[in-house]
Amino acid sequence: MEESVTSVDFLTYYKQCMNLEPVDANMYSPLVLAYIGDAVYELMIRSRVVNYGSMQVNKMHKRSAGLVKAGTQAALIRAIEDLLTEEEHAVYKRGRNAKSVTTAKNASVIDYRTATGLEALAGWLFLKERYDRLVYLVSQGLIRLGELPGREDETAAMDGQAAQDRTAADTGAVEETGDMT
Repeated sequence: MEESVTSVDFLTYYKQCMNLEPVDANMYSPLVLAYIGDAVYELMIRSRVVNYGSMQVNKMHKRSAGLVKAGTQAALIRAIEDLLTEEEHAVYKRGRNAKSVTTAKNASVIDYRTATGLEALAGWLFLKERYDRLVYLVSQGLIRLGELPGREDETAAMDGQAAQDRTAADTGAVEETGDMT
């Protein structure tokens, strides 16, 4: 008989069942990071929209689409840029500056590239298994955009010096793979 899997155990269980090997997020191109980050960010947004309660799927889609479009993602990263550590900012800039074959459909090139930077950061945090930091940054962005009730918590454990301290421990991995700016 299978055991029930809690949300805390989900990713560990998923990785085990899917035979996923550990990865070094610093070795991926910024567009690969954005590829996974796009999916992670959209899942976070869709989970939030579903949490509003049952409604027509079309309404859920419109609400989600408004929060995952390039313009909103660009506004979100601009709103939280001051919360990023140096390492996170470098990953964001790598994603923002990456040359993509695809182009923006309904956004300016600047917003599209800025959104790609957010997606790269989301993908990098996800692959680094820094789920707490990922959720914190996205939630702070949504709060700052007025899309999520709450208040900015500038003293959160994942903010400021605590994040800088953790980043310092990971700096060796970044230096080994080269400059990320």
